[in-house]
Amino acid sequence: MTSRVLGLLLVCALLASGSARAEQQVPVYPGTIHTRIGNDLVIGGEYYRLAYFTTTDPMKKVAEYFAKKWRDEGYPTVVEGDLENEIVVSALFTREGLQRGVVLRTHAGKTVGFTALRDLWSRPPKTPPAGLVKLEGTVYSQDLATRDDPGGSQNRTSLVTGELNDVQRRVDAELGRQGFSPVRNTVTKLGGGTQVTMEHARKGEQVMTTISEVDEGMSTVLQTWVGSDRPDAVPNDEAVRKSREAWEQEQKSQAKKGAGR
Repeated sequence: MTSRVLGLLLVCALLASGSARAEQQVPVYPGTIHTRIGNDLVIGGEYYRLAYFTTTDPMKKVAEYFAKKWRDEGYPTVVEGDLENEIVVSALFTREGLQRGVVLRTHAGKTVGFTALRDLWSRPPKTPPAGLVKLEGTVYSQDLATRDDPGGSQNRTSLVTGELNDVQRRVDAELGRQGFSPVRNTVTKLGGGTQVTMEHARKGEQVMTTISEVDEGMSTVLQTWVGSDRPDAVPNDEAVRKSREAWEQEQKSQAKKGAGR
């Protein structure tokens, strides 16, 4: 497997390695503004809460702050990474059933930190994301969702064996099987390669799929499902609910007609 493919897997793994109960907060570095990434998220079947911050303090100083704070509070704490380009500090809050962590990197002369809160006890319902496909030949797949669906969004990142055109055809066929109709298809030349973006819709739902070939015989599939009846894909809970109820009723009616034949 080439370094480009390994790099993609690393990005996905970092996202998943890092939301939890509403009263719990992500780790905070003093004197910085933390920006939340989404609401409560579901990553790999677990609840997370994510945020990021920047500071002019050196990366090692920031890492030492979190490591000392958590160790002084008596929590099992681990420091990982090469300590030059990246540092990961994490701690287990055993009584609360939580894991807190921070991933630190240097960018443009500043330290960038991604903080994470992971719920070790609570689990979301094991329902597959609506409208997202998992193809045969998938090497890696990672799901991410907001806890307040259906008004939010669900995402899936996959690494799939197959040429771009073949993967595109299979994704289109699977979405069609689920009742989604194609809305538009865009082909873009990007960095010497080709990227295909497809949009599909069914009542009250939209799916956007971006497919890129990262290596010979290997493609990435990035999908986002949005519960929305609006062309701009902005969630509209009440309209979505009514639209979905109408669609489900239509499916039930068709099933009854089929059974009566």
